Parts: sequence; C-alpha cells; structure tokens
Amino acid sequence: MHLAGNRLELSKRLSTALLSDALDALGYEKQVLAPGIRPLDDATVMLGYARTGLYRQVFQRPTSGNPYEMEMRLVDDLKPGEVLVLACPGLGRLAPWGELLTTAAIGRGAVGCLTDGMVRDVRQVRTLGFPVFHGGIGPLDVQGRGEVAEMDVAVECAGVRITPGDIIFGDVDGVIVVPAAIAEKAIAGVLKKSEKETDARKELLQGASLKDVYERYKVL
Repeated sequence: MHLAGNRLELSKRLSTALLSDALDALGYEKQVLAPGIRPLDDATVMLGYARTGLYRQVFQRPTSGNPYEMEMRLVDDLKPGEVLVLACPGLGRLAPWGELLTTAAIGRGAVGCLTDGMVRDVRQVRTLGFPVFHGGIGPLDVQGRGEVAEMDVAVECAGVRITPGDIIFGDVDGVIVVPAAIAEKAIAGVLKKSEKETDARKELLQGASLKDVYERYKVL
C-alpha cells in the first residue's frame, strides 16, 4: 500500500480502535502492542512504514571503534514516510532514543519512532514535535549496555511481530501493526466503518436508542 500523498489525510481518519476492529474482522487479533507503550505527547498521531532495528545486550563499554555504528547506519538510511522500530528485548531501562536521533530522523523525512525501550531528552523531543511511542522514560544511554545487532529484520516489539514494510499506526489509545499484505483491506474496512459510525453518531445525538442504532449499522 502506498501512503505517499494521502498519509496526512489517512492519519486524521484512522484510529487504533477502528484499525483493531478491522483487523479483528480479518482474523488478525493480536496486532495491538502492549498497553505500556505510550506516546510521548498524547496529541501525537503516527502513521508510516516500519523500518526495524534489533538491539542486543552488551556488558562493557567498548575500548575502540564506534559503539553506535549500526544505530547510526540505520538512522542515516531512513526514508521519507518510515517509522523507526527499535526492539529492545530484555534490555530493561536502556534508552535508545533521544534528541539528536530525533533531529536526524526528522532530517531524513521519517515520521516516527516506536520502541519498547526508554526515551530520554524528553523536553527537547517534545519541542521538536516528532511522534515517539515508547516503553518508558529514563536517562540511561545504550553505550556499554546495548547495541543494534541487526537491521531490517522481523522483530517482536511489545508482544507483536513487526516486519519491515508493515504499517505502523499510533495514537493516544496505543499502537497497532497492520501487516503489509492486508493493509489495503484493513484500511478500507476502517473507512467503511467510520462512515457508519458517523451516521450512528448523528442518530444517537438525536435520541435514538443504542439498540436500534446498532441494529441498523452494526457498530458500537
């Protein structure tokens, strides 16, 4: 599915709740990330293609070389419309995301960052207005604690498998992963249900009963 050109319009019409219902209807019932993944700013909406990085734990600071080498390679290679997904399994309080990475991602045209790790430099990142969905807030740098071991591979982030190119959508209700193979069907289902909800909303405001409205539109 191509988001270019209609990404902003879609981001206004989509929601995690509607996408979750659409994916349920298609038999994909485990696409919502764990509820501990939260937006850095509740007003944030994130929509883009997954670009993945997988962290592994390390136990000492390097004595030579660049400890951020693959992390930098991944960020420098971001394309417009991509959401950087940083999976940090078992790395606890490590913070792979902060102000300078945010600035670099904006410069590359990326549209968000999703991580089950921590985020730091919170005031600065919020000022930049870049969508970040995270597993917590903390100051611990990755150096000597973790490093990107692989990029552009399938990962598991907060309980959901994410493959490069999947659609990532996040809002104040959470984050959902739409597999690329069914993205067209899922988003079509969302738009159809959204229209029904608009009609149902009008009738409910006019005093119609929930039961009657549900019978007509089959939405709730």
